[in-house]
Amino acid sequence: MTIPAPAAPPAVRIASARGRWILLTTVLGSSMALLDSTVVNVALPRIGEDLGADLAVLQWTVNAYLLTLAGLILVGGALSDRFGRRRIFVLGVVWFAVGSLLCGIAPNAGVLVASRALQGVGGALLTPGSLALIQGSIHPDDRGRAIGLWSGLGGVGAAVGPFLGGWLVDGPGWRWVFLLNVPLAAVCVPVALRHVPESRDPQAHGSFDVAGALLAASSLSLVTYALIEARSGSPLIIATAVLGVVLGAVFVRVERRRADPMVPPDIFASRQFTAVNLVTLCVYAAFSGFFFLVVLQLQVVAGYSALAAGAALLPTTGLMLLLSARSGELAERIGPRIPLTVGPLLCAAGMLLMLRVGPQASYVEDVLPALLVMGMGMVALVAPLTAAVLASVDPGRAGLASGVNNAAARAAGLLAVAALPLLAGMGPESYRSATEFDAAFGRAMPWCAGILVLGSVLAWATVRNPSPAACHPQCHMHCGVSAPPLEPPASV
Repeated sequence: MTIPAPAAPPAVRIASARGRWILLTTVLGSSMALLDSTVVNVALPRIGEDLGADLAVLQWTVNAYLLTLAGLILVGGALSDRFGRRRIFVLGVVWFAVGSLLCGIAPNAGVLVASRALQGVGGALLTPGSLALIQGSIHPDDRGRAIGLWSGLGGVGAAVGPFLGGWLVDGPGWRWVFLLNVPLAAVCVPVALRHVPESRDPQAHGSFDVAGALLAASSLSLVTYALIEARSGSPLIIATAVLGVVLGAVFVRVERRRADPMVPPDIFASRQFTAVNLVTLCVYAAFSGFFFLVVLQLQVVAGYSALAAGAALLPTTGLMLLLSARSGELAERIGPRIPLTVGPLLCAAGMLLMLRVGPQASYVEDVLPALLVMGMGMVALVAPLTAAVLASVDPGRAGLASGVNNAAARAAGLLAVAALPLLAGMGPESYRSATEFDAAFGRAMPWCAGILVLGSVLAWATVRNPSPAACHPQCHMHCGVSAPPLEPPASV
């Protein structure tokens, strides 16, 4: 019997031409999905005006994407490991570009929302593979530098995203917020096919948890729909919410019984992992609700143009770009408990300071102080959150733990964007009235701040500092506001 030789380790050096091509295509691919989380929000008022849409349509414009992304991102990672990371990454980029094109030419709100859902499917395929391509292709000695460059360049893209979105909305039009992804994909795909070697997990086995994925997506869909349409008070809406909760319970039951579940229940046997994910739910629910509403507040109430509103948000991602790596290093020395306690409190203070932003608000006196405090809180929080997730499980399950944490954050954002306007008493046409929206924004920010305070209390009460030997995240810098960074599996 012939014993097959083990697969050769990745040997592409980052300084080589091929290494630079690999870095380029992974940055382009991840930037498409990362930009989408910040650019689209800036365009929402103009989308509503152009398509004659009410607030519910704006919510679905954000949530249709988050829904399919959150429900399928773990499936995307499993497909990459089984069928090849490059193959699924390229498929995801093409899918995302087609969805973006359909969004850009959408004749009405229904087509736009459906196209956003298609975009989310593409995002679920390409997002897990971006960093995993570096892990599977670059020489181990260069991998840390490559991931650092990937993080930094992606951070620059995230930092300029709101500014770019505002410029596109005020210039060529909101449709170019989506159409911009098409030329990016046209560069990314041929580079990936020509220069990125294929890699997969030779130990990937078992069947796909299709039932789990469908149950999770269905449960999230029904609950989200019920929250967005709850103002009608219809018995059908109540039945929809109940059905969504029931399907969520069925999902938990199915995952416990499957041999190869999408979300293995035993990963939550780690109290630290469970605790950090509860903090994640609080933090990213507040972030998503805040960034959904703040761009509307700046444009509808303060009178900013789309470009000015996008540029106004630069301090938060700029601070993360400059300081998140140092925050990660600090958390390695002192542990995650203090950063995860203090960070949400700073973010809560920044959100409450945004209550000063009203008609004719001064950027320097009213907007900037709030965003600086908010940014410092995010700096203190995001990198330690990732480190705490990975340190709470065995190194071999780092990829799974990161995927679950990322999906939890996106699901929290999905539900927050659905629920927050309801809690704040926003009517379907409230974003068309500066007075009405300003009053609702004033009611919404305390809700966001309260969720962050809850996250801080949970962190102080439940998160413990791991031993110094615990694993650390490879990606210390991250500038996205919709979810923590994904980490590839520890072994390839």
